[in-house]
Amino acid sequence: MSKVVKTLREAIELAGLKDGMTVSFHHHLRNGDFVLNMVMEQIAALGIKDLTVNASSLFDAHTPLLEHIKNHVVTKILTDYMSAGLGHEISRGVMEKPVEFRTHGGRPADIALGRTPIDVAFIAAPTADSEGNCTGKLGKSACGSLGYAFADAKYAKKTVIITDNLLDGTLSEPSISGEDVDYVVAVDAIGDPNGIVSGTTKITRDPVGLIMAQTAVKVIEASGLLRDGFSFQTGAGGASLAAAMYLKNVMLAKGVCGSFGLGGITGYMVDMLREGCFRSLLDVQCFDLKAVESIRDDPRHREISGARYASPWEKDAAVNDLDVVILGATEVDTDFNVNVHTDSNGFIMGGSGGHSDTAAGAKIAMIIAPIMRARLPIVTDRVGCISTPGSTIDVLVTQKGVAVNPARTDLRERLKAAGIPVRSIEELKQIAEKITGVPKKPPKGDRVVGEVYYRDGTLLDSIYNVPV
Repeated sequence: MSKVVKTLREAIELAGLKDGMTVSFHHHLRNGDFVLNMVMEQIAALGIKDLTVNASSLFDAHTPLLEHIKNHVVTKILTDYMSAGLGHEISRGVMEKPVEFRTHGGRPADIALGRTPIDVAFIAAPTADSEGNCTGKLGKSACGSLGYAFADAKYAKKTVIITDNLLDGTLSEPSISGEDVDYVVAVDAIGDPNGIVSGTTKITRDPVGLIMAQTAVKVIEASGLLRDGFSFQTGAGGASLAAAMYLKNVMLAKGVCGSFGLGGITGYMVDMLREGCFRSLLDVQCFDLKAVESIRDDPRHREISGARYASPWEKDAAVNDLDVVILGATEVDTDFNVNVHTDSNGFIMGGSGGHSDTAAGAKIAMIIAPIMRARLPIVTDRVGCISTPGSTIDVLVTQKGVAVNPARTDLRERLKAAGIPVRSIEELKQIAEKITGVPKKPPKGDRVVGEVYYRDGTLLDSIYNVPV
């Protein structure tokens, strides 16, 4: 029996969505996503209210949620990341209930454990068949891996697939099986390809970023971890990509073949796979077109779920086998705690994603950040929000030196022996403050607008409103 229904409204009604329930969405379409707004518009038209939205991440494309918040269609949000478009309004107090922030590993764990049950999951699928088998690797809106949606499909009471490429036949190699799907809806477009993936992700040309990237690779070399079987994750920022480029050159020169590259995969990681730096890529999210093409065509490039990527309750979570992860930061404090949730004025503009998951699992968790941004020091006495505990951060790399967590005396000695300029984190703070002065802390309101949950489900920190 076909699961295809004619309209999104019909699927919502058949799924039995009622006031007070929870709906979920994934973020593989990123800033090109049409599905969340499309679904919420239909829900609002049906007069359904008091909903919880559990979205793996929220982008500026999702700012129409603000109207649904004001109209009480949405009264609670659970997410791993929130960009500034929504985040600034949340910080001003537009919602009565605090946003609950989780990690990319904590979210699927809490769904599986029943801590955050989902009534209806709406899954954007670039290609699907009439039974609900679907994939992100094919179609005009191809986004690659659908890893963050696996838990939604498996554990939601009802699952709705929304696609703009409905096949006549059966999809032979689905990412999500039709066994977990109740309804399928075909629409004209699930997203804008220009916002879903970028044609290229670019290495920084900034001399400061290049210095930090080169230093990061020297740290990896000196650590003793760069040998056959090496595993690695880095982000899609310009300095992180530069580090991947320099690391590739070192690995090729030394003949090192790593075991796997992990995480959100970029074209630079694909190049490393193709040139023999890694035996496989474990991909929970594709960041650009080269990565989408690779995961479609190369069996060594493997799609994994969010749980397999980073769940603290998954026995073979890939983060636990990571040698090195390179991460960013809005600010770092002298206890090595890292903030990636709020900006220098206290406004929400991000989230942990896999930040604290990978930091907890990797043998070396490395932060790359300039010593100051917009004349504000990167190092402070206490971060505005603890996104990742300092106990899991090993190294801070800046253009003015490298700080090593005091708990890692072994690593500190290795870096000093390699001639890497090692300073205390307090010294880096002082160097920056001689240039910038000591900045005033931004004003903090008296109302909690965000709760940051660590990957194990414990409350890590609270975010307060910004007075207006």
